[in-house]
Amino acid sequence: MDNFATFVQFIDQWAWIGWLVLIAAFLVIEMLTLDFTFLMLSFGSVVGLLTDLVGLPVWVQVLIAAAAAAVFILFLRPPLLKRLRRGEDPTKSNVDALIDLRGIALQDITQISGQVKLSNGDTWTARTATSVPIPHGSPIAISAINGATAIVRPVND
Repeated sequence: MDNFATFVQFIDQWAWIGWLVLIAAFLVIEMLTLDFTFLMLSFGSVVGLLTDLVGLPVWVQVLIAAAAAAVFILFLRPPLLKRLRRGEDPTKSNVDALIDLRGIALQDITQISGQVKLSNGDTWTARTATSVPIPHGSPIAISAINGATAIVRPVND
């Protein structure tokens, strides 16, 4: 029993180093992910460090740090993410810009093969997601992109 008490005293005495290590580790991970989640965890660890400096027991430090991190994640992270993404261009690009783009079937389109000419001038290999083939010359719209193949659906204008 004496060894356990000594161990608890050792942990309590050096907990501030653990908090500093957690803060540093979370900040490094945040620099790699840029998601603000680990930044909020590091803020929670700062709160844990402050509770250690006040002299609270380690188990109370951990509870307060976890609660603070949860509050930061729930209430501080969303506005930060919104502010970060405020200047983004809302225009779709790459594959996202092709979804719902219209075109014409250059050959019969089945679940296995086909080819389409899109309204932007691109020619794509295509297939249909349904068992009903789309005949040559029919208007189509892209439903999804699977690799280098457009998944298309017929359009009845």
